[in-house]
Order: sequence, then structure tokens, then C-alpha cells
Amino acid sequence: MTVAAPPNLDQLAINTIRFLAVDAVQKAKSGHPGLPMGAAPMAYVLWQNFLKFNPRNPQWPDRDRFVLSAGHGCMLQYALLHLTGYDVSLEDLKQFRQWGSITPGHPENFETPGVEVTTGPLGQGVGNAVGLAIAEAHLAARFNKPGHTIVDHYTYVILGDGCNMEGIASEAASLAGHLKLGKLIMLYDSNHISIDGNTDIAFTEDVGKRYEAYGWHVQKVADGNHDLVAIGEAIAQAKAVTDKPSLIIVETTIGYGSPNKAGTEGVHGAPLGPEEVKLTKENLGWPLEPDFYIPEEVLSHFRQAVTKGAAAEAAWNEKFAAYKQAYPTEAAEFERIMRGELPPGWKEALAPVAATGKESTRNLSKFCLNALAGAIPELLGGSADLAHSNMTYLKGIPEFQPGSYEGRNFRFGVREHGMGAIANGMALHGGLIPYDATFLIFTDYMRAAIRLSALSQVRVLHVMTHDSVALGEDGPTHQPVETTASLRLIPNLYVFRPADARETVGSYQVALEAAKTPSVLIFTRQAVNPVPGTSVEGVAKGGYIVVDCGCDHPDLILIATGSELELAVQAAAQLTGKKVRVVSMPCTKLFDAQPQEYRDSVLPPAVTKRISIEAGVTDGWYKYVGLAGKTLGIDRFGASAPGPVCMEKFGMTVANVVQAAQALLD
Repeated sequence: MTVAAPPNLDQLAINTIRFLAVDAVQKAKSGHPGLPMGAAPMAYVLWQNFLKFNPRNPQWPDRDRFVLSAGHGCMLQYALLHLTGYDVSLEDLKQFRQWGSITPGHPENFETPGVEVTTGPLGQGVGNAVGLAIAEAHLAARFNKPGHTIVDHYTYVILGDGCNMEGIASEAASLAGHLKLGKLIMLYDSNHISIDGNTDIAFTEDVGKRYEAYGWHVQKVADGNHDLVAIGEAIAQAKAVTDKPSLIIVETTIGYGSPNKAGTEGVHGAPLGPEEVKLTKENLGWPLEPDFYIPEEVLSHFRQAVTKGAAAEAAWNEKFAAYKQAYPTEAAEFERIMRGELPPGWKEALAPVAATGKESTRNLSKFCLNALAGAIPELLGGSADLAHSNMTYLKGIPEFQPGSYEGRNFRFGVREHGMGAIANGMALHGGLIPYDATFLIFTDYMRAAIRLSALSQVRVLHVMTHDSVALGEDGPTHQPVETTASLRLIPNLYVFRPADARETVGSYQVALEAAKTPSVLIFTRQAVNPVPGTSVEGVAKGGYIVVDCGCDHPDLILIATGSELELAVQAAAQLTGKKVRVVSMPCTKLFDAQPQEYRDSVLPPAVTKRISIEAGVTDGWYKYVGLAGKTLGIDRFGASAPGPVCMEKFGMTVANVVQAAQALLD
């Protein structure tokens, strides 16, 4: 810990945080001032006395990670980033929630220096933090050597009542307790207020006992408004507990200092208003003018973080230099993965898979993952209790469990939503390429996490199996007729539905090379044959010609994905006397990103007779077939029957494709 501040400087610093938040929200006429006002003391103690960071190098690998899961209170974090010397200016604070600013309405990792994860929907940050702590534990187990510790940092979280109400936090916290993640410390801003009022209208459980049941170390600070010593002691005790994650319940007053709104929902999600700002400043002895006032002694006090951070990183650099001399191979590998670079020669590992014959694409995915596991040591992940159905278990590799954090096989349990957020955190930590897995239909349970993968620009591989009504007897609750189409709507998300071994390999290659775009890889339960004309390289174009008619102006174009591509190819062969082109479209987003000239070469505008074939809803396909074309799909829920029967009854047959083609041509 640092030397204690002079008398009254602590309180002056805390009030500076509070009023930077108050003034920013008031200027924006929008925001959440209550949390920063109440949580400022705990945040101050954490950032001033415990958090290890270098404001001048936000990407220093061994920094502590800080997550504001209650992201609506982000002016707390922005104020601290500015005060401690990050590249967040006072003008940036004044532009809170404005177009083009780096101080958006919730923390965004891609916008603001020092923000580790994007936290908007409540509870996501808890899942992210578990992923960050997992990454630290794994990299420490893999790279630290006797006498050489290069990975040794903590993950700290501030969360609120809303985070603890959300189910995702429960999923993530439960797994964290099982995994005994001792370097995960969460400070719970327990102010008993949510948007609708006092939390006792809906939330009266004993949160501490719940976390104790999860296997967490739990403490309570009764006076989080004033007792800085107790807050510091609780954090120190949490750090001393190495075999459990820690929850510190800090009782606070939302909107602390506001004479008329403190402790009420009125200060949760709206500016105080000019008159209440004036009264609050008077109440806490703060100058009424100017707005965004920072006392010189406070700024000097906070900016010690620059010197302290530089010294901490310099000390680590010395450690790493010694490590590099003793373990040059491991040091080079650590530097590579932290840069996010793939190792040389990794694609060659996939070559045998591309030559595989008839298999389900989920099996082909298994072959890819196991081939890649040997070539890309930072690739790791698992399934939501479906490893043997998703085919995601890495053979011969240990599991990530307490006592074996070097393991790369994860058991996420039946926790799809938490799993997705945890995978995002693992990727955002740096040094890892995570994958998660479940049945495709259960992306509905993790859609917010998948969306945040895309928003956060992280390389996460979401491996999804059982892709259509062909899964059969489980019936409509498990048959994802609308799911693929809905996932394609998410910006910055690649959705792959490969047809065979070559396209499966191509999908994994593109997904791994996309450093700032996550991927959903969608695989069949049923076996598929290799389709003539497919290629590994074609996947990178998103859509490409697999069967051509030897002319620029075919009579008909058949467009298909996944297991239905084989139907299209067989149908084309039966349409004798007609010039038929077959296009595979494994990733619509990649196809849409191609130059217009290429897209027109695959789908010539003059050729209006087109048919799409996919065992799912048809709405998204009109973009490619046009109003003169036809869509073959399934625009209703599925049914419980053997897979082949479902496919036949829903028209996913060669005969039905041929019939539709003849009707369109006639």
C-alpha cells in the first residue's frame, strides 16, 4: 500500500470523483450520477492503494484488471482514468455521452484507454471478470517458473444490486467458486436502490450467504460511505485468501451528499438537476464554480499513479528480461500470444481434415479443434455440458480445474449465458483464443454475450451443433429454424454454416484469422458427403461458385448452405438441358463484404431466376434471390420425428428442389 494521504486529502479526492461525475451527467443531461457518488470511497481506496496499473501503457501485460460491471455508473471510471493520468482528458469528461467522444454512456473497451471490457447489460461484467481471472490463472500456470513469476495480477470488480439480480452473474459466480479463483475480488456496491425503487420490492435474499454457498470468501463493510480503513482492510484480507474468490459487500448510499435525492431511485438514472447540484455541492463543501473543478493537490495526489505505474512496469520488465534469459523459448511464446499473433504453420495442421470423407460437420469440427490444439497452444475452451454432443473435447489435454490451471478443456456446466461472457473475458485478457459450445438453439440463452463478443471486437469461436430440423426426435424446442438467420443480423459477427470437410476447414481458418471479429460456427448432427466443387479458400469469399454451367448467364442459380448444398448440386445434375449454377454461401457477411464486381460475377444481376435452399426461415434470403426468385426453407417451428423424416416432410429433398426449379424456369 502507498503512504497514507495527508489529513482531509482522501475526502477531497473522493469528492472530486463525485463531482466530476455529477457535472458530466448534468452537462450531458443524461446519465447515472448515483452510483459514482456512493461508490467513490471504495473506488478511491482500490485505485489509490491496491490496483496495479500504468496509465501510460494501458496494455502492460501484468496489470491488474478492473471491471465496472455496473456499467451505467461509468463516470466513476472515466473520472478515475482522467485523474490517474490515462489518455482521457478533462475535455473528454465534458463530452460524456456525446457523438464521437471516448466517454460513451457505458464503458466500451474499444473506445476508452484503460477500459478492459464492454459492460452494458448488467451482470455481463461479472462473467467477463471470471474470464479475466481464468486467463490469469491459466497463463500463470503455463508460463511461471520457479524463481520467475511473470504472470501475477488480480481482477477487481465493482458491481451493483442489478448485477446480482441478473442470472448471468449467478452462473459465472457459481463457476468461479468451483474453480477457486483466488485472484478474483468483487466489491458489491450494496445501496439497495434500483430504477424502480428500493430493492426490497423484489430482492430480499441474503446475497452474502448465496456467495458463500458458491464457495466464495465473503466480507461486509458496514459503512462504505466513510470507513476507508475498513474498505482497505477488507481488500487486503481478500488478497490473502488464495483459494477462493472474494466478495466484499460494501453498504453505501446511492447519490451520497444529495440533500433531497440521496438514497432514492431519483438519483439512479437521471441528472440531479441544477438546483440539487447546487445544494449537493454546498452540503459537501464543494465550490459552486467552476464545473469540473479539480483541486491542484488532488490532481497531484492522483497523478502519483503515473510514476508508480511506470516503476511497477519497469520492475516487471526486469523480471521478464531475467525470465527471457533463463527461458528464451517460453518468453518468445509469451510475447507472441500477447501480441495476438498466430504461430507459424498452424494451417498445415488442418490439411488432413480437408480430405475427410463422409462425416457430420460436428465431427469435422472435432477433427479441426484437435488438430489446431496441437498447433495453437493458446486455443482452449469447452462446452455447456454437451462436450460429447458438440464434439469439442480436446483429446490428451488436461482439464482446467482447481490444481490444474494449465488445462485447456473447460467444463462450463449448464451455464450458456455465463459461458459466453466468460469466453469474452478470456479473449479480452489477451494471450488466449477461447471457444465455447452448445446446441445452436441455445444461443438464445447466450445471445447477449454473443452480441457483446461482436461489439467488443474479440476473437471468440462460438461452436454450435445440431443445426436444423435434421437433429430429429428432440423436436421443435431444440430445432433452430430461425436461429441462424437471427445471428446473421448481428454486426461484426461471422456466421459460418459449412457444407463439408473443406468448408469446415475454411471456416476455422477465417475465424482464427479474424482478430477483431468473433465467429459462430454451425455444424450438423447428421453425416454429409464431400460436395464436388467446394474449397477451403472459397469460404473466405463468403459465397462462391461450386457448380457452373460454363457461361456468364445461367438460366438458374441455386444458392445453398450447409447440408443443403449437396441437395442443390444433385438437383442441378437432374435439371438436364438447363444451364444451372450452384453457389455455396457459407458466410453471408463475408460475401456482402466482397467487391461489387466479385458479387456480380457470382450472382449476375441479369439472372433473376434464383432459388435459395436452407433448412431454416427464409426471410433473409430475399436479399440474394430477389423478388423474382424463390426461397426453399422452413417458416414454421419444427417437429419431433427422425431427422430424415423431418427433412423430407419440410421439403429439404432433391425432388423438391428440382420441382421448385422447374416451376420457376417454366
